[in-house]
Amino acid sequence: MDNRNSFNAPAAPPVVGTTLEAHIMAGMRGASGATGEFTSLLKQISLAVRIITARVRSAGLAGMLGYAGETNVQGEQQQKLDVFANDVLCTVLGKGGHTALLASEELEKPVTTDADESQAKYIVLFDPLDGSSNIDVNISIGTIFAILKKTHAKPTEADALRPGREIVAAGYAVYGSSTVLVLTTGQGVHAFTLDPMVGAFFLSHANIMCPERGSIYSANEGNFAHWTPEVKKWNAWIKSEDKAKGLPYSHRYVGSLVADAHRTLLKGGIFAYPADSKSPKGKLRLLYEANPIAYIFEQAGGTAITGTDPILDIIPTALHQRTPLVVGSREDVAAYREFMNGKR
Repeated sequence: MDNRNSFNAPAAPPVVGTTLEAHIMAGMRGASGATGEFTSLLKQISLAVRIITARVRSAGLAGMLGYAGETNVQGEQQQKLDVFANDVLCTVLGKGGHTALLASEELEKPVTTDADESQAKYIVLFDPLDGSSNIDVNISIGTIFAILKKTHAKPTEADALRPGREIVAAGYAVYGSSTVLVLTTGQGVHAFTLDPMVGAFFLSHANIMCPERGSIYSANEGNFAHWTPEVKKWNAWIKSEDKAKGLPYSHRYVGSLVADAHRTLLKGGIFAYPADSKSPKGKLRLLYEANPIAYIFEQAGGTAITGTDPILDIIPTALHQRTPLVVGSREDVAAYREFMNGKR
């Protein structure tokens, strides 16, 4: 079965300032088998992002900061905005008519919708609010999502457990100094910035390509004591003094995957969250975080690996499966892989 969507990139280069809706419609125009469901689904996601943006902007005034008093399926304390963002995405996508199954980092089990089987062709996996530990200190947070085509009329949890190669679209929103929605439908990566006065997303970064090599590395060095010898050796190398080889790299680490990934996508370099003695299987969620980010980076000419193997080739075995994630510029990720394979 062909799991690709029918989106085709516009023949002419996208024009900066184009609205998200116009960009999507231009890509669908003339596409074989285009019916409008996929376009509507992307519009629903952008609506959910705008609703979340409004609440994030006023969180301190609306009593939305702090813990909600519950823990999620991961055993983590939920922030009030975690719960709100999850509810928004479930409600908007559940009522939109095009999503048959929803799976969230905040929910133990996937949720089936009441949508008509002939119209609901997609499965959406999402982290509703990435970086929620940074909410109370006003650091950038975001939403990450991936879209799959359903393979059965009434999909179950098993239908969500598919490798990232089967993703038909992925994206993330960064709630920072502005709200930026980064999106790929398998035909390149584009970023749209929300104009709050108009209430619409406008194309601000067309055809994003991750630089072949960067000068910034991003890693939580607070975990240094728990890293393997190979990771420690790479870490020492990337901080070493060798101007001829462009070393040392600068260090930047925000602690919100979307923020660190967004900087790496635009400026190049490497983001590494390796497995360690505390998290031997890795820390990040495969379906909700690693796969969407990996898909975006590969579409932008970058690379995403576990440390040695491609993220998108992993066959999931559990809904909340975790994985190491190393993502960024091709040359930087290739160097990291060499350290992990003992070639440096």
